[in-house]
Amino acid sequence: MSVLGWIISVLLTIAPRIILLILWLFTPFVSAVFPNWIAPLLGLLALPFTALAYMIAWDPTSGLGGLGWLIVIGGLALDLGSYALGIYVSRAQKADARQA
Repeated sequence: MSVLGWIISVLLTIAPRIILLILWLFTPFVSAVFPNWIAPLLGLLALPFTALAYMIAWDPTSGLGGLGWLIVIGGLALDLGSYALGIYVSRAQKADARQA
């Protein structure tokens, strides 16, 4: 496995969670967007890019519109892509270990 693949995988895993946690602890924005603590906690644990995209796209007066949903879908695509990259790197490591 290359070092660059490992670094990208770690950054895609940790960075959005740290950003979401900092926003949740130090700003009232997360509490304004999500009505309870369950949704941001699920976002923190499972879908951090989707939760951040929802927070970016959310409008206090009208909620989410058409463009907002596209932003949320983009966040979901980033989450799924980061999980797929992790699976790819893991399989590449196993293949390299078998060849050695």
